[in-house]
Amino acid sequence: MLSLPQIIWCMGRKLALDFGLKRTGVALTDEFNIIASGLTTVDSRELIYFLKKTVTEKNIDTIVLGEPKRLNGEASHITSNVHLLYDVLKKEFPIVDIVLYDERFTSKMASRAIYASGISKSKRNNKELIDEVSATILLQSYMQSKGM
Repeated sequence: MLSLPQIIWCMGRKLALDFGLKRTGVALTDEFNIIASGLTTVDSRELIYFLKKTVTEKNIDTIVLGEPKRLNGEASHITSNVHLLYDVLKKEFPIVDIVLYDERFTSKMASRAIYASGISKSKRNNKELIDEVSATILLQSYMQSKGM
């Protein structure tokens, strides 16, 4: 019979990606899948290398990949790239659940949250920070949709 710490260890964490052609914002849940927090921003060319390391080290069982859509629900200019990444992730991480999740408004919400935090204007315009916060909002939204 498993003890509570062993059960918690068996529970995988969730990781979200706000993919962009230049950089990708990354967010991660805590060990209990209660809180989503920004992890980092990764050069998109290095993303698969980063994920190979992180999926194992952080016990990831789900990768939530932001699916960009226009306001009317149609695909955006980057949606095809995200679908290609989705296919690569499915092949590279066959035991990890890869989920496409609507990311509309996450960048705008991230910019507003950063502005509301009161940090300096130069830091508010930091695109890496916006991408990381966007990934966090994406992950939190996914978790809420799953009742987590």
